[in-house]
Amino acid sequence: MLHLYAALAEKERRLISKRTKAALAAKKVAGAALGNPRNLIHAGSLGRAALIESADKFVESLVPIVQAVRSEGAATPRETAQALNRRGIKAPRGGVWHPSSVANLLTRLQSF
Repeated sequence: MLHLYAALAEKERRLISKRTKAALAAKKVAGAALGNPRNLIHAGSLGRAALIESADKFVESLVPIVQAVRSEGAATPRETAQALNRRGIKAPRGGVWHPSSVANLLTRLQSF
């Protein structure tokens, strides 16, 4: 019974997607501008500001850890990345640290 409900829900999702895409395509053919171009610049600047603020907070939280890693002898971005990975510290997007991501982190740290 659950399998049947899941199959019907998936079919309905596909139908909704097709109807939405068809309606948007029809509006575009009719000459309508899709999206909201009036606030594009404002929305972009708000998004960039939010990303910068988030990145700054992330860097601030890592300052003591990076200082500890550096004081333990990690002199290069590669050594720092390895130390952060050993400690289980996740990179900004949740993955592992690479020398280039550590170099970007160190560059951002200089502005603090």
